[in-house]
Amino acid sequence: MAISGIKGFNDILPGEVEKWQHIEATARRVFELYGFAEIRVPILEKTELFCRSIGDSTDIVEKEMYSFTDKGENSVTMRPEGTASVMRAFIEHKLYVADAVAKLYYMGPMFRYERPQKGRYRQFHQIGAEVTGVTDPKVDAQVLTMLCHFFAELGLDEPSLQINSLGCPDCRPQYRQVLKDFLRSRLEYLCDDCKRRFETNPLRALDCKSTGCKEATVGAPSVLDHLCASCNDHFTRTRQHLEAVGTTYSINARMVRGLDYYTRTTFELVTGLLGSQSAVAAGGRYDGLISDLGGPQLPGIGFAMGVERVALLLAEKDFRKRPDLFIAALGESAQNMAFRLMCGLQKEGAAVEIDYEGKSLKSQMRRADKFNARFTLIIGDDELTKGAAGLKNMDEGSQSDVELNVGVIAQRIKG
Repeated sequence: MAISGIKGFNDILPGEVEKWQHIEATARRVFELYGFAEIRVPILEKTELFCRSIGDSTDIVEKEMYSFTDKGENSVTMRPEGTASVMRAFIEHKLYVADAVAKLYYMGPMFRYERPQKGRYRQFHQIGAEVTGVTDPKVDAQVLTMLCHFFAELGLDEPSLQINSLGCPDCRPQYRQVLKDFLRSRLEYLCDDCKRRFETNPLRALDCKSTGCKEATVGAPSVLDHLCASCNDHFTRTRQHLEAVGTTYSINARMVRGLDYYTRTTFELVTGLLGSQSAVAAGGRYDGLISDLGGPQLPGIGFAMGVERVALLLAEKDFRKRPDLFIAALGESAQNMAFRLMCGLQKEGAAVEIDYEGKSLKSQMRRADKFNARFTLIIGDDELTKGAAGLKNMDEGSQSDVELNVGVIAQRIKG
């Protein structure tokens, strides 16, 4: 019996993987324009890292992490998100000694045990970016502008940017109490998860997708009405900087993040094109996370985007690569010449395909059409005798003879 893949762990096949490569290349190009450098962190971390950073009362820690005890009796976890791992590396390698202001980006797989659905899987992939050491709201605006720039470079009009502020450890406790007082008389209408989180994380009821929670939180007090003076000033100046550089946004006062480390600015890029999975990127400030993990008292801000969801937004676009040349050959001598030309041209940087099985010319040309090659070259006994063959430009429909020489052919197909 054939062995199938694990539910929620997907293969990314040729034809689709080119789209992913385009997304990743665009992220690298745009992020590096803004001064970000790539960091690569392990998939496996100590479980304690995520319990301390994400929060014991979050859904991720309570229900979704892939954790196990290894042979050394250590509790380890396959990373469910990237920020904690990047900050662990930032602290462990003392990157702050050279410069407290670090701009880092990452990409790779994350793991959460949840119900697989369109755009959300148990192994999923994220691209994220983090900035440390800056409290000035200009960096909030720059990070958000960079994220919007990335989607513009992909040619996507959606998603749109929504922002909010969650306050800080000085003002958020007061708001939590006000919200709890509001929800207390509506507890019976909340879903089981929000009832369970009522004492530890009541803010999650505000963005819960349950119909009962949506109805129960109508008219709930806004966090923006309970910000301290410092947080209110930070949020005001963040908006001013966004407007100054033309980054369009809207305020969503009900937005909360599912991770405990967020403070002040939070944001999502949302779209109506993916059903209930509307957020394709999200993040915010985490000004206490670095110190909570044993590092210096440095602020931070960052985001992550789901590559699967971004790829869905690019569903109509074809990113498959075309070979530069397909060489059709008739007869053993011509096939040997085609093979030598192919290997030589590949060393010159040209993408070349041939037929390996000696099929008919008609079959070989069908294969050339399948590859959608930019040029075709047909070699038979006459062409070998002349030392030249007809090179056809498949886009223009034009054809001219070319010497059967690697350098000459390379010049023609690259020119």
